[in-house]
Amino acid sequence: MNIDIYDCISPLDFRYYGQDAKLQELLGPYLTERARYLSEAKVEAAAAAALAKQGVCSAEAAAEIARAAEEITPDEIAAEDARIQHDTRALVNCLQARVSDAAKPFVHLSLTSFDVKDTATAYRYKHCCHAAIVPEMLKLERVLIDLARREKDTLQMGRTHGQHAVPITFGFAMAEYVSRFGNRIEAVKTAGENLRGKISGAVGAYNASSLFFEDPLQFERQVLAELDLQPSTHSTQIVEAEYVVDFFHAIISAFGVLANLADDMRHLQRTEIGEVGEAFDAQQVGSSTMPHKRNPWNFENVKSMWKLSVSRMQTVYADQICEHQRDLTNSASQRFLPEIIVLFVSAVRRMARIMGKLVTDKERMARNFGLTSGMVAAEPAYILLAGYGHPDAHEALRVLTLEAQRTGRPLGELLNEAEELSPYLAKFAPEQRALLQDPSLYTGIASRKAELVCEEWEEKLGA
Repeated sequence: MNIDIYDCISPLDFRYYGQDAKLQELLGPYLTERARYLSEAKVEAAAAAALAKQGVCSAEAAAEIARAAEEITPDEIAAEDARIQHDTRALVNCLQARVSDAAKPFVHLSLTSFDVKDTATAYRYKHCCHAAIVPEMLKLERVLIDLARREKDTLQMGRTHGQHAVPITFGFAMAEYVSRFGNRIEAVKTAGENLRGKISGAVGAYNASSLFFEDPLQFERQVLAELDLQPSTHSTQIVEAEYVVDFFHAIISAFGVLANLADDMRHLQRTEIGEVGEAFDAQQVGSSTMPHKRNPWNFENVKSMWKLSVSRMQTVYADQICEHQRDLTNSASQRFLPEIIVLFVSAVRRMARIMGKLVTDKERMARNFGLTSGMVAAEPAYILLAGYGHPDAHEALRVLTLEAQRTGRPLGELLNEAEELSPYLAKFAPEQRALLQDPSLYTGIASRKAELVCEEWEEKLGA
């Protein structure tokens, strides 16, 4: 049955994944139903290859099974599944139908369904991580590094609790995300590399394989080595859940960094702030009724996708619970996990595109900086006064800031006029006095720190 894309139920199919050819090219080989079928066939071929190495079957029989695994189609497996109501046995029957009688007995020999399924899942996710997820994350990291470096000297007001705090640079603000996302790239990569398979039989005790092999553990290692996987340290009928949990936790926490960045950029685009802007195409429309609107819709989309994905993590954690050696309470929920990867990679690609074209308004940043009439000089003034011996510098500056707010006068002027502070101010070095009159000089090492962070992550990731 062919379903038109507009007859799909999931927006993932008809709006995000289904309309993005590049995303399909990246993720299709690992996350689709076709990929699931074919990776499970690949596990069967790997098992046959290991049987041949152990002398249980001939090399010719293993080669037949390998060819059948490459030639088999999802349609024939699905048709057989519909007939017998068991997808793994359907795969086995279809493989056996493609090989000689001499090879038939060695298809699926000593395996159970989840030797095939869990191993194929680990295979797909691990290779998807290596070939698609991490490379797309690295592209975004490169964009963030370039932006942080480009804007490392761009003055911006630092904000805490939504209020003006002390000066930073916009590049310093972006370096935060270079670091946080860089750490998440390493976490995703590590968790992906650590995904495990199993060839341990119906309850994980190697009952079936021990009928043939003196060392069933060696046979398991041989099968998994064909797929570039390590065995689970202890499996029942299924692989220990924590490997997959850790993988998706790493993805979701990386998604949280994206959502935070998107939220920051969205707020900086508020009309009242207007420090950055999402580049708009010439024909792009921002509102159906307000022609002047330039909505930060891409950033909002990323946060929305994150909300959808993070809620699914609860199900991933719930799937850690399994009754005894196996139950089927994760059988349906696990089928939806690839959607988390699609949502994440889609968001990564969107952020790379939008952040790469981000427009910064330096004049607006400078104007916003001046809104508080130099009151951000209160921190360095208080610290310097205390350093030069004032017994209650914090209170003295608190009173002056209240007067500055009441009168609208710059804090620097009030400092100069405060007679009780003059003995201490006289001790200030010229550059310290200058900083109080021009707090834009009070950026600490924001610019240098931004550069150091960029250099560190370039070296770590080769970004």
